[in-house]
Amino acid sequence: MRIQIDVAMQYRFMRPNTIFLAIEAAKYDGQTVLYENLYLGDIPVNRIPGDSDVGERIWAQVPWTELSMNYQAQVEITRPPAVLERLDAVPAHLIPGPVAPYLRPSRYCQSDKFVTFVERRFGNLAGGQKVAAIRNWIEDNLTYVPGSSDADTNVLETFAGRQGVCRDYAHLMCAMVRAAQIPARMVAAFSPDVTPPDFHALTEVWLDGEWHLVDATGMCHAESTAVIAVGRDAYDIAFLDSQAPAEMLFQSVQVMRT
Repeated sequence: MRIQIDVAMQYRFMRPNTIFLAIEAAKYDGQTVLYENLYLGDIPVNRIPGDSDVGERIWAQVPWTELSMNYQAQVEITRPPAVLERLDAVPAHLIPGPVAPYLRPSRYCQSDKFVTFVERRFGNLAGGQKVAAIRNWIEDNLTYVPGSSDADTNVLETFAGRQGVCRDYAHLMCAMVRAAQIPARMVAAFSPDVTPPDFHALTEVWLDGEWHLVDATGMCHAESTAVIAVGRDAYDIAFLDSQAPAEMLFQSVQVMRT
């Protein structure tokens, strides 16, 4: 499947500023970037590898108080859908070093608080069957409500309130899967199936020695999703991190099948 990505953003800052961006589709397993163009104007930039070497992040020095950004790309996605129920968990002592950090609690995913709940609710299952059951429970028990959370909402608040947006669904998925001693990480992505259109957050789980995309909202599927970045939680995958306060003047994310 091929998808076309068109992103346009305009931000205002209180002063000249340095920003940290993650908005480009990654060169990553299961997807090929056929074409891309990022326009930031004539400003100094420095590219560095993304977390776990997935994609790239960009440091950009903005010498003025407004910045317009445009990104266009065409991505071919060849990633097959995963049947989670057929996949096995990797024994803890065989989990490799680069994967091990995604077993631990993080700023927004306090997975240690969910160990008892996960054991009581899903303890009769193992591996991919347990992951699939957790995903289904989250979709069935949470309500997708735009504006119901903010950048400070953590997974405990989401679990108590039973509502949120993609960020909150992914946090809860990561927390519960980690509580089951299966590595899970947050993913920023583009997909044509996101409603309303925007940057999307979902989860990757480590089963059978590979990462597999899982979307607890039910909106997106592995075969139609272009990964941007991965990390422990939303703190690591933000599309824009600003040293100075930033005001969004305009933002549009359009993703279409071609």
